[in-house]
Amino acid sequence: MPIIINLDVMMARRKMSLNELSERINLTLSNISNLKTGKAKAIRFSTLDAICKALDCQPGDILEFRE
Repeated sequence: MPIIINLDVMMARRKMSLNELSERINLTLSNISNLKTGKAKAIRFSTLDAICKALDCQPGDILEFRE
């Protein structure tokens, strides 16, 4: 899949755990884990918005396109 999700990188930069992010954005641990490991096939804009607010970043910090 050419879209890479760098959620783990941003979480590490902000020193935020999976549990803390889950609580802040009100999303289950399994859903965040799927995003973090790249197993997710889609992401809602509302979820991306909540993640960006919680991690104080831009969508481009989380999503990357690679050929």
